[in-house]
Amino acid sequence: MFLYPVKIKIKWIVSLIALLCLPASSCRTAKLSDAEEKQQIGEYYDAATIYRKVYAKTNAKERSLRGYIAFQMAECNRLANNTPRAVSAYISALRYQYPDTTINLRLALMQQKQAAYAEAIKYYNAYLQSNPSSIQAQNGITGSELAQQWRKNPTRYKVAKMDKLNSRRSEFAPMLYGTNYDQLYFASSRTRDKDTKVSAITGQANNNLFLVKQDENGAWLAPEEIEDEVNTEFDEGTPSFTADGNTMYYTYCSEDPEGPRTSEIYVSTRSNAKWSKGTRTTIVKDSVTALGHPAVSPDGKYIYFVSDITGGYGGKDIFRARRIGNDFGPMENLGPQINTPGDELFPYVRDSVTLYFASNGHPGMGGLDIFKASLDSSAWQVENMKYPINSSADDFGITFAGNREKGFFSSNRNDLRGSDHLYSFELPLITVVIEGVVADLDEYPIEEATIRIVGRDGLNEKASVRRDGSYRVELARDVNYVMMASARGFLNQNFELQTHPEEKSETYTVDFFLSPVYTPVVVENIFYAYDSAVLRPESKEALDELIRMLNDNPNVTIELGAHTDRMGTETYNEALAQRRAQSVVDYLIAGGIPAARLEAKGYGESVPKTINKKMAAQWQFLTEGDVLTEEYVLALTPEQREVADQINRRTEFKVLRTNYNLY
Repeated sequence: MFLYPVKIKIKWIVSLIALLCLPASSCRTAKLSDAEEKQQIGEYYDAATIYRKVYAKTNAKERSLRGYIAFQMAECNRLANNTPRAVSAYISALRYQYPDTTINLRLALMQQKQAAYAEAIKYYNAYLQSNPSSIQAQNGITGSELAQQWRKNPTRYKVAKMDKLNSRRSEFAPMLYGTNYDQLYFASSRTRDKDTKVSAITGQANNNLFLVKQDENGAWLAPEEIEDEVNTEFDEGTPSFTADGNTMYYTYCSEDPEGPRTSEIYVSTRSNAKWSKGTRTTIVKDSVTALGHPAVSPDGKYIYFVSDITGGYGGKDIFRARRIGNDFGPMENLGPQINTPGDELFPYVRDSVTLYFASNGHPGMGGLDIFKASLDSSAWQVENMKYPINSSADDFGITFAGNREKGFFSSNRNDLRGSDHLYSFELPLITVVIEGVVADLDEYPIEEATIRIVGRDGLNEKASVRRDGSYRVELARDVNYVMMASARGFLNQNFELQTHPEEKSETYTVDFFLSPVYTPVVVENIFYAYDSAVLRPESKEALDELIRMLNDNPNVTIELGAHTDRMGTETYNEALAQRRAQSVVDYLIAGGIPAARLEAKGYGESVPKTINKKMAAQWQFLTEGDVLTEEYVLALTPEQREVADQINRRTEFKVLRTNYNLY
C-alpha cells in the first residue's frame, strides 16, 4: 500500500474540495466532520472508514450529500491504496452527479490500476471532453494501450516474489548494501506485538527498518528488525547509503495529532556496527516542506529526493541537492523530462548518467511504474521498464546489485489488501555460442587443431581445440561470421554463420572434418551410371563440397583418381576409370576450379583399398590393414565380396602440391 514515508504519504496534504450548495446543517454532522478532520491531517484509512459509515446512514434522497461523501470516501481509499473501494466510491459519486470533473480522471486511474484497460480508456476520454489538454489523461490512454501490448510481449526480465522475506504486512523500498551486495535493507510494517498501534493513515503499524543477510551459500536468511536507535515508534523507510556504507539517509515521519503529517529526510551514521539515532538534514531550513525518498549518488556528490514544494510540475517532483560536507546546496528540480503533472517518487541513482524512479505521470501500466532515465547530451531519455518489472499495480523502489542486471523492487501486485511486498528481478545473460569438434575424416579428434573466427562485429579470435577435439567460442547476436578450422598435415575447412537477431540464448553446433594432406581421401557419394562415366544427379552434393574444399585451400592442386572393382579386364577398367576421373575434373572446372589445379587419373583395379580403422569397425569381417586384392576378395562369402567390391569402387583425391600460385 502507499505508506507514509514511502509513496504518496510523505504526507502530501489533500486539499478538501469545497462542498457546493449544501446546507451547513446537512453536512457538518459530528461524524462527517470527524471524517473531514481525519482526511485533512492525512489519516486516510480512518477517514475512509468513517466516510463509509456516514454514507451508509445517509438517505439516498440526499443526492448532493451522498455524492460528496462518496467522492471524499473514494479519495481517501485511493490515498490509502484500497483501489477496489476507491473504484466503487467514485462510481457512486458519478451516479449522484457530484460536480467535480476530476472524478472521471480519478476513476480512470483506479481502473487502470486494476488492469481494466478498456474501462480506464472510457473514463480518460470522458475526462478529456471537459479537459482536452490534460497530459495525464492522454498519457493514461497511451499507457493503457501500451500495457496490453507489453503483457503480450514481455521483456526478458525474470521476476519472482520473495516469499521468504515477505510477511502478511507490507515490505517496500529495498536497498542492497555491502561491497558484495549480500545485505538488504527494507522498511516493513510487520510487528510481533499484537497490541501495536495501527496507523490511522495506512491501517497498518508504523514502519521500521529491517535487515536481511545472505549466508555463505548466497541464500537469504530471515529478516531481522534493526534494534539500533535509528528505528523509533514512528515511521522510517526508503534507506540510501553512501559508497563507504557509513552514512544512511532515510525518510522519517513523526505524528502530530493536531496537524498534517510532514515527512523529512534524516541521516544516521554507522559506528561500532550500529546505526546512530537519526537527525534531520538541512536540505531545507524549515520543518514544513515535505521531503522524502533520499537517494545518494554513487560518487557522493548529490542527494536526490522527492518533494511537493510549490513551483514544481504538479504532484511530487524529484529534486537533487549537492552535498557539501554536512550541508547541502540549493534544491534543483530535475525538470519536465523527468517530472510530470503526476507523482515521481523513489529515485535510485545507478551511475552519473542513469536514474531509476517510479511515476504515475508518464505513460504506464497503472499505478506507479518503474522508469529508467538515461542522460544523453544534457537531456534525459525516459523509458518504461515494461512488463514483468511493471504491472497494473504499484511498482517502485528498485535497487541493483552493482553493475549486474539483478536486484529487488517492491510491488503490491496480486495483493487484495494493497500491501506492498518484495520482488526479485534478474535479466538472464544472452549467450550465443558456437561449439563442436575438429576431427579427421575417420572422425578421430585432431588435438592440435585451431579455430579462427572473424566477425563483422570486429571479432578476430583464434581458439585452440581441447584434447578431445572440441571447441567453444562465444559470439554475438545478429552478426555474420567466417570460421576456419586448420591443423598441421590437414587441409583447411571454412564455414559461414549468421547468428539470429532475437534476444535469446543460442547454441550453434558445427563439426569440422579435415582432409589429410599426405593420404588419399575417398570422396563419398559420387555415383556413375552403370558401366559408364556419366555422373548421376545424386553426386552433385559431394562434388559441390569438393569445390568448397578447393576454394578453402586455394594453393592446393589435387589428383582425382577413379578406381574400379575386380570385374572386367585391366585394360577396360583402367579406361573406364580414366573417363570417370575426367568427368569429375570437368565438373570441378565447370564449378570454377582452374584446370591447372586438377589432374585426372584412372587406376582401374590396380590399387585395391587398404582397410583402415573406421572400416574395420564398420564391417566386422574386415581387419585394419587388410588389402582388398582379388585373391582376398575371392576368399570371402558372396555377401562379403559384394561389400569388398563396393569399397574398391571409389573416387579419391590426393594432394599433389600446396604452393599453387605462391611463387
